[in-house]
Amino acid sequence: MTVTIDLSGRRALVTGAGQGVGRGIARTLGAAGAEVIVNDLVEDRCATVVDEIVADGGRASAAAFDVTDWTGVQAAVDRVGPLAIVVNNAGNAGKPDTLGFDDMKPFAEEDPSAWDGFMRVNLFGVMYVTRAALPAMIEQGHGRIINIISDASRTGEIHMAAYGAAKAGAAGLTRSVAREVGRHGITANCIALGSMNQSERPAEVEEQQLMSLIKRYPIRRRGLPSDIANTALFLASDLSPWVTGQTIPVNGGYSMAL
Repeated sequence: MTVTIDLSGRRALVTGAGQGVGRGIARTLGAAGAEVIVNDLVEDRCATVVDEIVADGGRASAAAFDVTDWTGVQAAVDRVGPLAIVVNNAGNAGKPDTLGFDDMKPFAEEDPSAWDGFMRVNLFGVMYVTRAALPAMIEQGHGRIINIISDASRTGEIHMAAYGAAKAGAAGLTRSVAREVGRHGITANCIALGSMNQSERPAEVEEQQLMSLIKRYPIRRRGLPSDIANTALFLASDLSPWVTGQTIPVNGGYSMAL
């Protein structure tokens, strides 16, 4: 028996797809036959990934918009038309030129004004895009919502309270949506990431710091975009019609639970 995943005829929106994990997901869905709407804040990044998908023989178009702007999100989703798959990948994990979070402070020392960026992207961005896409999914009686969260929302991590809270909020949203729309043939799930190796490794990160991080993982490496993309492909496909309301950790064993 041969099992293949074919997403032909399905339109997929991937947010934050101009680089890193989002880029990997977008290219994987495109390779499986989906028509991919590549979102990013930066138009040039969208265009680059669109070109890559097309060069691989897929279909793609760019949709540069800010996931934290409800009016813009609604307009963009209306413009691209009904979606079969939504991957809410856009996120704010702190400074982009670090391993993530080493610039953050203990919660008791944080300025509350610093929380807004985490909440707007990691929670409200997910809410806006999901809200915009759901009515058409309900009408067509099929849909896949896939939200990319973090193990920080599951385990709790020092100096990451606001980020973890926002990602945990996205997971709570996912479970509620799953209960509400399951009868319409729509599933909603999360993928929880560990520490990721994006397409570029920051030059200033010292090897000792990186090795100290990796030792916390039974599989001794950081995650790759392909690790997440393959799980997203499964959740986007017809191989997972009875999987909903779940958080699937793809984390190299960083956290484990029954």
